[in-house]
Amino acid sequence: MEKYIPVLSRTKLFAGVAGKDIAAMLGCLQAKLRRYKKGEYVLRQGEQMHDIMLLAEGALHIQRDDYWGNRSIVSSVEAGDMFGEAYAAPDSGALLNDVVAVEDSAVIFFDSGRVLRVCSSACRFHSAVVQNLFFAVSERNRTLVQKLGHMSRRSTREKLISYLSDESKRHNSSSFFIPFNRQQLADFLSVDRSAMSSELCRMRDEGMLSFEKNHFVLK
Repeated sequence: MEKYIPVLSRTKLFAGVAGKDIAAMLGCLQAKLRRYKKGEYVLRQGEQMHDIMLLAEGALHIQRDDYWGNRSIVSSVEAGDMFGEAYAAPDSGALLNDVVAVEDSAVIFFDSGRVLRVCSSACRFHSAVVQNLFFAVSERNRTLVQKLGHMSRRSTREKLISYLSDESKRHNSSSFFIPFNRQQLADFLSVDRSAMSSELCRMRDEGMLSFEKNHFVLK
């Protein structure tokens, strides 16, 4: 667990908390480290949630498959990202999506009850962590609104333009990597992969962008 203190210190949950203080809080928050191989499920739809999680290493996808096996990727989780916070409230219901490791990954689980209630020993920075959690939930809501903006576009091209434009702004650069391969991007935007690939090629031929695997340059 100690090796991931530098990662935790860069997360939104522990913003403003020094590494030595994070180390002291891990026991208070009942932190547990679990490792997953690529392709393993971290969580499955229908499970009850009692933890807030931080990805310490690797990459995850939050996704959902329908009855016929059609997949939709809700979001990607990168090292340092928090997930599960939407289920921190009591009686929040069962998990609506699967969480799958797309790389060998390490996840730190924090008991949500211990995070939300400042302990009797009054950890010095516990109140700051609770405040950070509120800010992180607000940011996650904004991210979901962004995705709704992509999904509301009528055509595959419009969805691609909306998504790639936002990624360019997020990276503050016209050159950036996205966390998806072609099939995963199609699943994220809920479009046909072949149609999307054809549209990307047309956009490239029109001089709008260039790409190599998951690296894009907007022109």
